[in-house]
Amino acid sequence: MITEDSIEALKARLDVVDVVGSYVELKKAGVNYKSPCPFHDEKSPSFVVSPQKQIYHCFGCGAGGDSVRFVMEYEKLNYPEALEKLADTYNFTLSYTDNKHNKPRSQVMDKLQEWYSSLLPSKQTASAYVHERGIYESSIEKFGIGYAPDSNATINYIKSHGFTMPESVEMGVVGFDGGRNFARFVERVTFPIHSANGSIVGFGGRTITGHQAKYVNSPETPFFNKSRLLYAYHHARQDIHKQGEIIITEGYLDVIMLHQAGFTNAVATLGTALTVEHLPLLRKGEPKVVMAYDGDKAGRAAALKASRLLSAGGFRGGVVIFSDGLDPADMVHKGEVEVLANMIRSPKTFIEFVLDEILSLYDLRDPKAKESCMNEGMSYLKTLSPLLQEEYKTYLASRLGGLGVNPSLLKVSRTQDENQNKPLVQKNTHKDMWELCLVKTALEKPHFIDMILDVLDPSLLMFHSFEFNLALQANVDSPELMAILVDDNIHVLENEEALKAELLTFLMKYYERELKKVNLQSQMPFEEKAFYIRKFRGKIAKLKRGELVSFGD
Repeated sequence: MITEDSIEALKARLDVVDVVGSYVELKKAGVNYKSPCPFHDEKSPSFVVSPQKQIYHCFGCGAGGDSVRFVMEYEKLNYPEALEKLADTYNFTLSYTDNKHNKPRSQVMDKLQEWYSSLLPSKQTASAYVHERGIYESSIEKFGIGYAPDSNATINYIKSHGFTMPESVEMGVVGFDGGRNFARFVERVTFPIHSANGSIVGFGGRTITGHQAKYVNSPETPFFNKSRLLYAYHHARQDIHKQGEIIITEGYLDVIMLHQAGFTNAVATLGTALTVEHLPLLRKGEPKVVMAYDGDKAGRAAALKASRLLSAGGFRGGVVIFSDGLDPADMVHKGEVEVLANMIRSPKTFIEFVLDEILSLYDLRDPKAKESCMNEGMSYLKTLSPLLQEEYKTYLASRLGGLGVNPSLLKVSRTQDENQNKPLVQKNTHKDMWELCLVKTALEKPHFIDMILDVLDPSLLMFHSFEFNLALQANVDSPELMAILVDDNIHVLENEEALKAELLTFLMKYYERELKKVNLQSQMPFEEKAFYIRKFRGKIAKLKRGELVSFGD
């Protein structure tokens, strides 16, 4: 195996113009170079090589990447073969190794897991809770369900087995506050949380003594990032790939009971909605994604956010919403497995779910409300591919009022013929270019991303939320991002002041639109309507004073 240091050293010596230019004739075009694409037939050059970004991109077929990717595609080589060919060409000596030397991870969590598991049978209250929920002994063993006692007992156990408090704090099983250490999990049923490869990286805990926080998870650590992990993924992985489907639920018990009933491709998010950081894990094997969420307000909101994210990301699948206060665990416990299976087999597609949720917010008997609803639906459709936009604008038009709304009124994209052999970025309106500048800024100045995400959710972008989500993943190999990176008309916001000024302008317009939408909604309860009016007016007032406002507040 070629060492990573060796690979990076080779890449640092390569110049994409020199590498690509040794295969095709390049001509200077501004700060970039152009050529007819070597990967498909074309009459006018749409193949661009950027020396500044050290990448190439074809606006015609979408091919793109760095020097190594070009050699792989042109020479039909795999990754190691391309590296070796480039090393030979540029007289570079690669280093090889069969071992990875990583700092060993503390075993404190593995030891605690053994202990927690051994304590569960002897703690009557915890054991009774687990069995009352319908969990079998085999599931208790499979998922490693245990019990965490009082804080002092846990601290003493950790010390007695030779682990230090600093390493325990680093691993997230112990906290430190007010000059003392304390156990993170106290008098709770515990659920070990694993990484995708099966290592224990954290715990979830359910109170059995009436603590105000019913569920808690480990804090963020170098090993535990709840926005990237899925509970029980290591158990479900093989069946996900075998079945080509993944079921995502809201809790540990849902997953355990689903596995118990034969739905062994079920996982759960960890006390947070599905995030952009989950997407690389979900793409493995390209499974169909089924979101199985509660029908309460929080569940529907989480399902809506996930559906926007997944549909913009091109995922297949849909949403199953449980009514009457039930969840997957309840249905399995009641023996309604076949009903549950039918629901999972026929979810509502992500796009239809999002559009139906948008439609439910408006009184469609009011022409002004109908217009606002149409605009919001169109904004969402613009996050999708051109083909899906065309398919679902008819669905939106029919739901807006049957023959009363002509689909031709919903103009969401150019036709395929209009787009052929033209740059992916065609529109030059201020709003489009503003969003593209934001995407390019996130790519080239990733230290600004936290500032952006504090005040702006990707779904708020009307035209380029899909590209922005790709930028958050640093997925620079995607054709969409390469098109942005090599386009010199798209500028980067160079400093924090410039970014803040642009965000203030954008957010002011956004919250003014939100306030207008609330005022148009006639079916919203008075108290809820008054709450949102106060909320949006407050945000607008702060923005006028030059203060950025958090999106989630």
